[in-house]
Amino acid sequence: MTVAHGTRQVAGNEVARELTSLAGEVLGVPATASYVELSEPLFASVVAGLAEPAVAVPLLLSTGFHMRQDLPEAVEGAGAPVRLGRPLGPDPLLAAAQADRLREAGAEPGCPVTMVAAGSSDAEALPQLAEAAELLAAEWGGPVRVSTLTALGERPAQVVQPGDAVSPYLLSGGYFADRARRESLEAGAAVVAGVIGPHPRVVELVVARARTLWTTSTERDASV
Repeated sequence: MTVAHGTRQVAGNEVARELTSLAGEVLGVPATASYVELSEPLFASVVAGLAEPAVAVPLLLSTGFHMRQDLPEAVEGAGAPVRLGRPLGPDPLLAAAQADRLREAGAEPGCPVTMVAAGSSDAEALPQLAEAAELLAAEWGGPVRVSTLTALGERPAQVVQPGDAVSPYLLSGGYFADRARRESLEAGAAVVAGVIGPHPRVVELVVARARTLWTTSTERDASV
């Protein structure tokens, strides 16, 4: 199964469902998309109803309150053992998907980029965003700065330079994607790429994380 944040925008929630379905097809197993909040089914409800062991791949791009508290608490109340993975980012496969979205939006290869993330109050999220920016810079072949929309970090108005291309470090559309586009354009961005979405590289990443979790889980059980 996967667990995404959830949004009130139906189209945004479809990204998690599509990613999960595609990953399940590659893995050849049943796959369920769930959400922390704002959309059904809720992760806590799904794991509470489990009758056999499962692995859960978070579709969250960095650490934060949900990774540290909400999801582990839900796993404690699961009906069967659940192996919970780490955040999806940072990862080179995400950077590859971001670079594709920039090219699709018409960004000039190697031009300066501002990566805009939702933001977190967790201090460990900032180093993860910095690493994600480094991965994108290596993939894109140009400088990448980091901005956040909430909590820790600098806002687009402080970071985006006139003529920049903007790469939303967001998996799906919704409130934050709309805000990232609006504030980036107001700050002078020339191009704002689409969200990462159900890109083939993201599917590849979800599949790899699920396989790792399942292998780790079976090896642990075998050693007991």
